Amino acid sequence: MPYDERLVAPMRAELVRQGVKELTSVAEVDAILGDPHGTQLLFVNSVCGCAAGSARPGLSLALQGSVKPEGSFTVFAGQDLEATARARSYFSDFQPSSPSIALLKDGEVVYFMHRHQIEGRGPEAIAADLGVAFGRHCAG
Repeated sequence: MPYDERLVAPMRAELVRQGVKELTSVAEVDAILGDPHGTQLLFVNSVCGCAAGSARPGLSLALQGSVKPEGSFTVFAGQDLEATARARSYFSDFQPSSPSIALLKDGEVVYFMHRHQIEGRGPEAIAADLGVAFGRHCAG
């Protein structure tokens, strides 16, 4: 059963303000990830504390850099159930994790950050790891 939208609205807005586009349906996910070209970041959002304290702020910091993916997108685990399941199907070699961050280049996952790589770390550390991945895989 999905979370109450009133609970997740501020968590959604935190990323949307940073220019991250929400994908709330299977059709939206397929329109973005089903036509692989360039670099796409997919953030699996969550209501958990590590998403609020580390993952979302870390992603926001990383997206302020000069090198970043061509597109940044998010699905919300526990809320947009079908969209999240479809998004995870594009990186099914990785165990489902909420939150998590996948960086795809031309449809191939080139970087993946699991929840266990987020928990207990600050936003600056998350942003630094993402910055390295962006530097390796995204055009400047």
